Amino acid sequence: MIIGFGFGSPLTAILMLLATSAISYLIWRLFRGPGNRLNKPTRAQLRRYYQEQRERARELSRKFDISDEEIERRIDEEFKDDHRR
Repeated sequence: MIIGFGFGSPLTAILMLLATSAISYLIWRLFRGPGNRLNKPTRAQLRRYYQEQRERARELSRKFDISDEEIERRIDEEFKDDHRR
């Protein structure tokens, strides 16, 4: 975000506007830091990450592939076990 202001005669206002805008930009760059661009993942890294996540999701869905009835039965069993204690 760049903020600038100027007042007085038109030439003075334009110079103040340019100077304050430049100062604002430099402050913004200072707080933003140069490291933000370096830490940004590349397109290939993002693609690989999402492919790994999709494969992991497929693997987990195969491992825990149960029907809604099976889920309800397991919930009922756990609920009964908790009440017996």
